[in-house]
Amino acid sequence: MADMDPETTAHTEHMGDEEEPLFSNLDLFLFTLIVGIIVYWFMSRKQPEPIPDFKKLDTPTPTARETSFIEKMKKTGRNIIVFYGSQTGTAEEFANRLAKDAQRYGMKGMAADPEEYSMGELTRLAEIQNSLAIFCMATYGEGDPTDNAQDFYDWLQENDDEDFSGLNYTVFALGNKTYEHYNAMGKYVDKRLEELGAKRIFDLGLGDDDGNLEEDFISWREQFWPAVCEHFGVEASGDDSSIRQYELNVHNDINMNKVFTGEIGRLKSFEVQKPPFDSKNPFLAPVTVNRKLNKAGDRHLMHLELDITGSKIRYESGDHVAVFPTNDSELVNKLGEILGVDLDVVISLNNLDEESNKKHPFPCPTTYRTALTHYLDITNPPRTNVLYELAQYASDPKDQENMRKMASSSPEGKALYQSWVLDSCRNIRAILEDMPSLKPPIDHLCELLPRLQARYYSIASSSKVHPNSIHICAVVVEYETKTGRVSKGVATNWLKNKLVNGHKSTVPMYIRKSQFRLPFKASNPVIMIGPGTGIAPFMGFIQERGWLKEQGKDVGETVMYFGCRRMNEDYIYQEELEEAEKKGVLTQLNVAFSRDQEQKVYVQHHLKKNKEHVWKLIHTDNAHIYVCGDARNMAKDVQTAFYEIAEEFGGMTRTQATDYVKKLMTKGRYSQDVWS
Repeated sequence: MADMDPETTAHTEHMGDEEEPLFSNLDLFLFTLIVGIIVYWFMSRKQPEPIPDFKKLDTPTPTARETSFIEKMKKTGRNIIVFYGSQTGTAEEFANRLAKDAQRYGMKGMAADPEEYSMGELTRLAEIQNSLAIFCMATYGEGDPTDNAQDFYDWLQENDDEDFSGLNYTVFALGNKTYEHYNAMGKYVDKRLEELGAKRIFDLGLGDDDGNLEEDFISWREQFWPAVCEHFGVEASGDDSSIRQYELNVHNDINMNKVFTGEIGRLKSFEVQKPPFDSKNPFLAPVTVNRKLNKAGDRHLMHLELDITGSKIRYESGDHVAVFPTNDSELVNKLGEILGVDLDVVISLNNLDEESNKKHPFPCPTTYRTALTHYLDITNPPRTNVLYELAQYASDPKDQENMRKMASSSPEGKALYQSWVLDSCRNIRAILEDMPSLKPPIDHLCELLPRLQARYYSIASSSKVHPNSIHICAVVVEYETKTGRVSKGVATNWLKNKLVNGHKSTVPMYIRKSQFRLPFKASNPVIMIGPGTGIAPFMGFIQERGWLKEQGKDVGETVMYFGCRRMNEDYIYQEELEEAEKKGVLTQLNVAFSRDQEQKVYVQHHLKKNKEHVWKLIHTDNAHIYVCGDARNMAKDVQTAFYEIAEEFGGMTRTQATDYVKKLMTKGRYSQDVWS
């Protein structure tokens, strides 16, 4: 009653004084209405329609993907399984080579993605006679497992009570010595399996991509197979004949709507885009900005912006954007010309092993042109196994001999492969041109060439400021080889030619999450060290710190150490950096111009110049350190500078200073996003 006005209250009280009839007018009205609705419902209700008697179609039930590798091995008579943890395709390639090798030694092997199988079944491998599990494990980033091996890694960490006593295993690790955690994943799997009771039948192999990964693999493999044969009492015959894995099927009359034209996963996925977007289903992002960053010099540094509006893609500062490039059409046409084939023939390469999860080496059916443009790596020097398999197609015995020699593990063969293929940067086109007698069938070449991989770039923007846009900062790779040919980086040259609003100005992309993150507490100071294009993630960090300040947050000191060759040449993002400093977002901007004076000056020199302030930020103010860029020299030199600062101001020995910096890394206060 409290909410009623005086007029309503008076009216209600007056009605209470009168004698009420048995049924009010309202009651009669409601009763009539309900009866009317019931009658209407009975009268208008449809009779149930008879269900038509459809003839049941004989359609095969789609079979679920087999997750038991044990059952598959038993069913197909295999005794060797090669698991791979692969980010760029190399570990997968090595796994396939080892599985193929098994056949040469009278055994049967299969390559397997740990993500597709129940890895708990490793304890059952002893059910198969003379069984062996081989692990080709790459290390990604800062000692991390690859995406497809993450679940396996977690499972190994969590399961202490597993009994692996019946498991025979060996590990070949793929890594790069310039990184802090060299081959961490392979070393962990090797050690952990032994802890769980498994039997190592051959020593851990360590492949170094900073040196010669192919040579490391061949040397290990040459000793590995005789050891396996000895362990199982098998005669090491080592049949050297070529073994085809796929058979060619030419489609003379096919509906072109069923032909892949560059899609990574689902057919027509580029025409009808459906989230979520990932490595198997990339988003086609339009390029809205593509500008040259450097003012002068012979290099081309560029800034691109990709529009992700409507994609539901989310990213954080520090994440990586993966892009799927395409090969240069001129190079593709030249290969077709050398091999004398019609590149527009529609083909499928079908796995001869019907039980394999991998039915084709790339999406099929497709044309040779599409395969060479979108799916195959035709710009990198081919590995020795490709040369070995192709040698049979050289009509000149000398060419055959040299190709087989380069694929061997003899010192002479290794030296020839190093000088003639690797040091001379000969890709498959150059090899075919320089060995005119070599005329392989194009289908076998397509079977042997590795897949063209996605390229990763540190995102140069913050989603807080640019929720619908992803920024990329990159330098175009182009150089002359020892043979006088011009070698061009696939992705950077492809990105350079992406015209804004032009024809095909879209980029297939997805996001790869990173551990390279700003501190949870904005009040923590940050020290960012990123010369050249290593500045990319820090553009996102600076944008985010500026946004946090605008929100009224307490933001700690934000210190930037940037380096380039010359101030008037390649001081990229100069305006943005100076504006950030002017606004107080950057509390300190230090720029090293390495070639503007007689003595070269780098970022580590500026760190040492400001050593007292740097030490205070780290030791007293709980600062977070971030390093991005070249792993081989810059990252090591920067780390050494921090050792020296800790020695001087912390009164430490070099060993103590090294431990101090390593503890910062363990605590997540010293992060690196580096490449070699």
